[in-house]
Amino acid sequence: MTTTTTRTTTALDITDVTLTYPDGTSRLTALDRVSLHVTGGSVAAITGPSGSGKSSLLATAATLIRPDSGHITLQTPTGTTDLATLTRREAATLRRSSIGIVFQQPNLIPALTALEQLEVMTHLGQRTFTSAKQRRETHTKATELLESVGLADQHSKRPAQLSGGQRQRVNIARALMNNPSLLVIDEPPSALDTERGAAIIDLILTVARNHHAATLLVTHDQTHLHRMNAVYQMVDGHLTQTTPATS
Repeated sequence: MTTTTTRTTTALDITDVTLTYPDGTSRLTALDRVSLHVTGGSVAAITGPSGSGKSSLLATAATLIRPDSGHITLQTPTGTTDLATLTRREAATLRRSSIGIVFQQPNLIPALTALEQLEVMTHLGQRTFTSAKQRRETHTKATELLESVGLADQHSKRPAQLSGGQRQRVNIARALMNNPSLLVIDEPPSALDTERGAAIIDLILTVARNHHAATLLVTHDQTHLHRMNAVYQMVDGHLTQTTPATS
């Protein structure tokens, strides 16, 4: 893992990233020299047809897949790292500290309450017992995050007791537990009705600004694109910016 001088801002830079998959005796190109830039507090929306490479782009940005070539530079308050060069162990460590991932399905743990879904995030990868003070701090932070996504009165409920929109809100709050510099969000309103989907988009825009996270949002919903800081279209592995970035 290579880290440079300390910075006080956050940003994601993807430069000439190419990703291919085996396809019989040849290889299928999922990402073809893709480039984009997202600053902290901004949301870049990625649109495009199914199979165009959107999920592959999110997976490479989130260090779940290493690209064949190119650079993925994440600038955090503690330094700048090329995510494309990380080992699996380094990538897992960085995801826990600097990247929040929100999948289409919340993937919540059925036995845990909404509050516990968040609290468990601080224990991932730890090999030592946490102190009483650390547990209190974790509890306080989880409580505050649930309140920030409008679930203060739902903290003791398990996933089966929550609506689809509420589960997605828990999912977003959980992704914020470790103060990520990068948020990667894949079709969050896809299983929700129009009203609840709009509320989730409102929440994502607010979260990105308040937490100053560089945010990649894959969406098929054209309704809210005018509210994004930048909009890109993915077609057959090629990414094109369709609206200029705004501050």
